[in-house]
Amino acid sequence: MAEFLNIIILVGVIQGLVTATLLFRTKRNKQANRLLAWIILLISLACLNIYLLETFSGEITFILLVLEAIVPLVIIMPIGPLVYFYVRALLNPKFRLGALHKKHFYPVLLDLIPSLVSIGYILGGFFGFINANGHVGYNNFIDTYNRFVDIPRWISLCTYSYLAFVMVKNASNDLDLNYKFWARRFAIGFLMFSTLWFLYLVPYIFPEAFSKILLKVGWYPLYLPLIILVYWLGINGYLTTLKEFKKSSPDIPSDLIETTISKLKRLMTQEKLYRNPKLKLSEVVKKSNIPQKTISAVLNQVENKSFNDFVNGYRIEEFKMRLLSENSEHLTITGLAFESGFNSQATFQRVFKTQVGMSPSEFKKSYPKLI
Repeated sequence: MAEFLNIIILVGVIQGLVTATLLFRTKRNKQANRLLAWIILLISLACLNIYLLETFSGEITFILLVLEAIVPLVIIMPIGPLVYFYVRALLNPKFRLGALHKKHFYPVLLDLIPSLVSIGYILGGFFGFINANGHVGYNNFIDTYNRFVDIPRWISLCTYSYLAFVMVKNASNDLDLNYKFWARRFAIGFLMFSTLWFLYLVPYIFPEAFSKILLKVGWYPLYLPLIILVYWLGINGYLTTLKEFKKSSPDIPSDLIETTISKLKRLMTQEKLYRNPKLKLSEVVKKSNIPQKTISAVLNQVENKSFNDFVNGYRIEEFKMRLLSENSEHLTITGLAFESGFNSQATFQRVFKTQVGMSPSEFKKSYPKLI
């Protein structure tokens, strides 16, 4: 039975590597496809690791032992951020992964520590810095570290998957339905796997309880679902992201576009509706007497923005104006953001970075140079 399950894992790994290669080479929707390719590649490598351990556990040569120690196949920490940014790229084809997003991937160091320690141990033994009994402490460290590093890995995947799901939930209704439907299923798929992983993670932390489970079923209850995930991502993700991104709104007459934009700008600049932190599109519809579909279509097709992006743009400009005024020294950044119409510090920070390209504190430090 174990041999059959190992074959399934190996076939899934091969399929994952092939799919990842195809996605890397695809020119259409390049950003989304490359993010998905990295997700599939990292999951496939983790499955390859368990295949090698299960298949060659009784006949590992010295060379294989060294390669296993220094070559990191289990790189999990980046998967959470990749899930989030992939969904973001699906919902916004113009999104590009930039320098500001790199900090989300710094925790990958947690995955590399065992390999770095192994390299240090091998070099230390080669040059005589580590005695012959040093392998006991080395093995204990690696076993203990691998057991507990799964906790931040799980937290990362669970958190980013939830944020991705919330992003899809709050996305504009004018997005391509195929993309939005797949993004929602994608986020839910990883949330479901996070739940399964948690059921396996709890006993894994306690060696005595886990050893009994490991003897009976091994790692298959966790890695077989991962292989299913690889197949599912490869087929659905590849087919979905190859489709052209199309707006669902029809063409709008130029006079209606001009009227709509004019009224929207008047409501923002004169009546300053954006200062209302609970402002809804329905309220703008009532004040402008323009149908909701028309407003959404004009903002998406002409301004290339969602309603929230349009309103937040005015809030950001209000914040910058208040920050640059002489009377703002006694006010905090959060206080200024709330006065400008934001009702959440996290939302304000995210929107400001997206629209301005730097954090509010960085902008505050540099604003004398901008005057």
